[in-house]
Amino acid sequence: MSLYRVAVVGATGAVGSEMRRLLRDRAFPASEIVPFASERSAGKTLDDGLVVQGLVDDERLDGFDVAIFSAGGGVSKAWAPTFAARGAIVVDNSSAFRMDPDVPLVVSEVNGDALDHINKGIVANPNCTTMAIMPPLHALHEEFGLVSIVATSFQAAGGAGQKGMDELIEQVPGLLADPTALAQRGAEAAAGVGETPVFGKALAFNVVPLLGTDTGNGYTDEEMKLQNESRKILGIPELGVSPTCVRVPVMVGHSIEVKATFEREPSVARALEVMGAHAGVELDDVPTPLEWAGKDPVAVGRVRQDLADPKSLNLFVVGDNLLKGAALNTVQIAELLHERGLLRAGATA
Repeated sequence: MSLYRVAVVGATGAVGSEMRRLLRDRAFPASEIVPFASERSAGKTLDDGLVVQGLVDDERLDGFDVAIFSAGGGVSKAWAPTFAARGAIVVDNSSAFRMDPDVPLVVSEVNGDALDHINKGIVANPNCTTMAIMPPLHALHEEFGLVSIVATSFQAAGGAGQKGMDELIEQVPGLLADPTALAQRGAEAAAGVGETPVFGKALAFNVVPLLGTDTGNGYTDEEMKLQNESRKILGIPELGVSPTCVRVPVMVGHSIEVKATFEREPSVARALEVMGAHAGVELDDVPTPLEWAGKDPVAVGRVRQDLADPKSLNLFVVGDNLLKGAALNTVQIAELLHERGLLRAGATA
């Protein structure tokens, strides 16, 4: 069996830590895993005994077969082409390359064949919200012909990384100290949580219906990702998408309510059958993010015929945004690259 040198860029973050764990737990055939992070973390010994390297354009970047990134779009734009130029295939978890027509955007259970067309040495990992709904929608599309979706997300604090989870937890004690204010004087209570640099408004005991940066059309970049990435992954350029993204006081696990409309009239029974048989999907009558945190598959429940349109179904999808939404799919892509003989060591062998 071929063994690969693997770089993990952004190795100290919440997603990067999961990537390192998954590479070990899933027994990816690695001869060496080298963690990279910012210069301030260089030299730090991680809990798995690996020593963090700083990102410096020198011989330390040579000799990698695959480099998996979760360090933000700026780092990816600056360093992914460098790793690729030195022979590694980069699997990038940021938004930097997702809509590049020469970069495959891959959900491992949906469109792995796209890996046969890696023109820049880079593969993109979808947004965590898009990711969750792709496996069930792919199953439904193959059966009924998907035409459009109305998608409303309920996204966890962990979608903003460790700093998001920290901000949520820090707000809870102060709000619990005065339950009356929380119930009767909401504005006063919200003002008392202090600075909210991550979410803009208090998230604890609240929901924030603005997630991401406005793109000039009233929709945020997070909402536009749902449209643009879904079209690319499913290969439906004209897919109608009406997205709304909401932040909710959940630590880990994104939930999405989807109204899906099809060419052919669907039945609930057949929809459940095809989704339940699809890789990466499990059925659950009432899936919740708390119960599905830490689990690899996405869960689908509340599947109902639409009351007004016989060609539409309503369904509720839950997925761990740190696992399938980010780290897991990235490692699964690396596994697919190995299986297809697309990594350098495998190709050489």
